[in-house]
Order: sequence, then C-alpha cells, then structure tokens
Amino acid sequence: MTATRPDFLKPAKRSADAKVAQTNATARTILDAEATARHKKTRDPRALRLAQPSLAQPPVETPRKKSIRK
Repeated sequence: MTATRPDFLKPAKRSADAKVAQTNATARTILDAEATARHKKTRDPRALRLAQPSLAQPPVETPRKKSIRK
C-alpha cells in the first residue's frame, strides 16, 4: 500500500488532554521567558541604585507649638 498525498496533509486527531498539555506547556514557557526578561531588566538598575550612597537626609523633628486654649 502506497502513501497518498492526502494522508500526509491530514494530521492525526489528538485527544483533548494532549491539547491541554501542549497549551499549558507553551503558556508556562512564555511566562517563564517574560519573568526572566523582567528580572534581567530590573536587576542592573536596582544594583546601581543600591550601590549609590543615600542622599536623603533623615527628617529633622521640629518642636511642637503649644496650643492655646480659650
């Protein structure tokens, strides 16, 4: 029996579980790639920011004014 052209073009049917598994695997791959890219994007600026000396001065507390009761 020889293979005909329509046999090659027609894919075999897959079960619903196989479709769900492939979709989940693809989605997890995409999410992992996005998380890795986000981590790389924030890693360098965060390290530079933390390496700089703090320029912010601690707030100076001013003495409170006494309220006048009438």
